[in-house]
Amino acid sequence: METYITTNKEQLDTYKIHQYISQDSYWGMGRTLEDVQKTIQHSYCFGLYSKTNEQLGFARVVTDFVVFAYLMDVIIFKEHQGKGLGNKLINHIIKSDALSKIKTFALKTKDAHTLYERYGFEKIGNSKLWMAKDKVVLL
Repeated sequence: METYITTNKEQLDTYKIHQYISQDSYWGMGRTLEDVQKTIQHSYCFGLYSKTNEQLGFARVVTDFVVFAYLMDVIIFKEHQGKGLGNKLINHIIKSDALSKIKTFALKTKDAHTLYERYGFEKIGNSKLWMAKDKVVLL
């Protein structure tokens, strides 16, 4: 499937993102449309689209663009899951010019550990949720 990824927030379908987060995700049940709009406004966002501009996926990162980044709300919409699009989106995000040199990249996941391990993320301590990709070695 021919796709592209952009950080253009104006292209995001916030209603579709809100519907998925508030109704289909385990992490954002009940989040309001206003909440979703505010999180998008204050995050570095990625939209994944078909060549006909249908939004297929979304993710956002909260970051200072140097030391720390927190990957959040990673979505591949139901009808497009199982096609490798999650891999494409994560790969694009961590290799993007703006984020590729981040010292510590963190995320929380309940069920996608295997996906993120492919990109160097490791579980943090005994946490069942927290993962990080750390370029900083602390003694």
